[in-house]
Amino acid sequence: MGILDFLKKQFVDVIDWVEEPGDLAIRYPMQDREIQNGAALTVREGQVAFFYNEGQMADAFGPGQHTLNTSNLPLLTALQNWDKGFQSPFKADVLFFTQKEQAGLKWGTSQPVTVRDKEFGPLRIRAFGGYSFRIEQPPVFQAKLMGTLDHVRVGDVETQLRSAIATQLATSLGRSEFGFVDMAADQAAMSERLREMVQPAFTQWGLSCQTFFVESLSLPDEVQKYLDKASSMRVVGDLDRFVKFQSADAIEKAAGADGGVAGLGVGAGAGMALGQAMAAGLGGGQASGAGVVAGAGDDPYGQIEKLHKLLTIGAITQADFDTKKAELLGRIR
Repeated sequence: MGILDFLKKQFVDVIDWVEEPGDLAIRYPMQDREIQNGAALTVREGQVAFFYNEGQMADAFGPGQHTLNTSNLPLLTALQNWDKGFQSPFKADVLFFTQKEQAGLKWGTSQPVTVRDKEFGPLRIRAFGGYSFRIEQPPVFQAKLMGTLDHVRVGDVETQLRSAIATQLATSLGRSEFGFVDMAADQAAMSERLREMVQPAFTQWGLSCQTFFVESLSLPDEVQKYLDKASSMRVVGDLDRFVKFQSADAIEKAAGADGGVAGLGVGAGAGMALGQAMAAGLGGGQASGAGVVAGAGDDPYGQIEKLHKLLTIGAITQADFDTKKAELLGRIR
């Protein structure tokens, strides 16, 4: 080796890694450089450093400041036969791993997942949420995901993790015995079940799924509209009650518009007829002329209340109301 080659050669005497957000692991850059005997190694909180000799894992160091020599590099000493004569400087790969939690990550179903709902039958749902992970076993992570790479960031493994989550999600929801409404109402329990299901996939890469959240479950728009309509029907009762409810609501809105019922463009006479038809619908009977006939089986007090509402919104006249009220009060024994 010439004197110029010797002067160009750099001996590493300080080894440390200042990680940035999103960093997972780094191979300490030492191309054409060697580690000096007695070099200082600094491992920061949340980090771990591994020494590799020709691809074989040797010694590991946790957080703290370390002086590199044969006393704290026993495996590397054995691999390089330093016990038969220590050589300085020496060559080795130094890999840093962060074991801090990587939070704020998102997952979601790229395509709707078909589930067999116990109440509605087959449904196609979408799900979205967040998760976090950390490196649990650095040697496994290095062997399965890092390999010969010099630098690994969260973005390098995120797609693979989301694919594993989507697979487990489809499996879990596809065989779920819970209804969609139950799942949506108990997202905390569902989140924990799914975290337990995705954990084996993370473990095979040396990772641990720290948190897993289901933030939303949604149905296709057409299915959601059907469920909304069904919910409304359950609130108002049977179809007959639903028609009555819709009719009363329409008349009340028309009466509140400019011109009252006449504002509908049908005039006062048509407004009267509409009021009579509405009274018949509310009472379960038939309209006759200007009068309103209630069903024989209805409660007279309830009928009077309904007639008063029609009078208030201008759908019937005071004379109609008085006539019918007298008739209903006459039924009371």
